[in-house]
Amino acid sequence: MKGSIYFGTAFSILNPYLCFMQIQQSYWEQQSFFKDIQIVIIGSGIVGLSAAIQCKEQQPHAKVVVLEKGTLPIGASTRNAGFACFGSITELLDDLENQTESEVLTLVERRWKGLEKMRSRVGDQQLGYKTWGGMEIFRKEESDTAQNCIEKIDYFNQLIAPITGLKETYQVQNDRISEMGFSGIDTMINNVAEGQIHTGNMMKALLNIARSKGVDIYNGIGVSAIEDNGEQVQLITDAGWTIQAEKVLVATNGFARQLLPDLKVTPARNQVLITEPIENLPIKGCFHYDKGYVYFRNIDNRILLGGFRNLARKTETTDTFGLTNLIQEALE
Repeated sequence: MKGSIYFGTAFSILNPYLCFMQIQQSYWEQQSFFKDIQIVIIGSGIVGLSAAIQCKEQQPHAKVVVLEKGTLPIGASTRNAGFACFGSITELLDDLENQTESEVLTLVERRWKGLEKMRSRVGDQQLGYKTWGGMEIFRKEESDTAQNCIEKIDYFNQLIAPITGLKETYQVQNDRISEMGFSGIDTMINNVAEGQIHTGNMMKALLNIARSKGVDIYNGIGVSAIEDNGEQVQLITDAGWTIQAEKVLVATNGFARQLLPDLKVTPARNQVLITEPIENLPIKGCFHYDKGYVYFRNIDNRILLGGFRNLARKTETTDTFGLTNLIQEALE
C-alpha cells in the first residue's frame, strides 16, 4: 500500500509552534538523511515512538523516520500527570450513558493492553511504575454519587475481571482516608490495578529504544502540508523542504487537523501545578474527583495537581499553549 496516510492519537495537550528559516536542502542531506524512506511518522510522542518501534520490529530493514517539530517531544506525552489508569467507576458510568456495555469494555481492554505493552517494552524500573492504585474520592456533598458507585462495584468487578485478572479491581477503602490526611472526604474507591509512572523517564526510554532499533529521529522539523500523489506521500516542511515516503503516520494528536482537516479531532488543554516539597507527605497514589476533572498525585514528596478544565470548556478547547486565570486560581 503505497501513498498511505494513517492517523494516531494519544493524550490531548499540544506541541508548541516554532519558527523556521527557509533553507534549501543540500545534496548531502538529500542523499544521506531523506532518501528512500519507507515510513515517516510525524510526532515523537508516545504514539509516534511506539509506532516507530513497532514498525522496526515488524520490518527491520525498513527505513523509518520520525519528524518532531519541537526540541523535545514536549506535547502531552511529556506534559501529562503520569497516571497509569484505565477507568474509574464514575468515568465508566458516564461512558455507559453514551456507549454500549461492549463498547465501554472494549475501550477499557485497549487501555489495559496498552499499559501492559508499555510496561513490557520499557520495563517498570525505567517507567518508575508504582502499583499504588487509582483512588476516586467523594466529598460529603457527593454522597448520593458515591453510594451509586458503591452499588455498581460488584457489577464492574465482574465485567472487568477477565481483563485485569483480579476478582476485586474496585474496592472501597474508607479506612485509608484519615491516613492520607484528607478532610471533608466521606468515600474513597480504589482501582487497585492502576498505578503511576514517571513520564519523563518513560519518554527518554522510548527515544532510546527507537534509536537502538535504527529509527531516525529528527527534531526541529515541522510539517506544514501532506500531499498524496497515489504512489508516494510528499511532506512539505516548515523549512521549505519536501520529503517523500511510501507511508506516513500522523501522530501529532490535537494538531492533526492542521494536516488532515477532515478528521473529527478536537484539541483540549489542561493545566497543572506542582507544590514545593512537603515534609512527611502522607499522600501516595493517583487521586481524582468530580468525574475525573480534578486529579492529583505524589511525586518527589510534592503534590502534582491538575484539572478544572470543566470550568472553562470553550476556552480550553484550543491548540494554543497558555494559562487560563480562572483555572489557575482554582488549582491554587
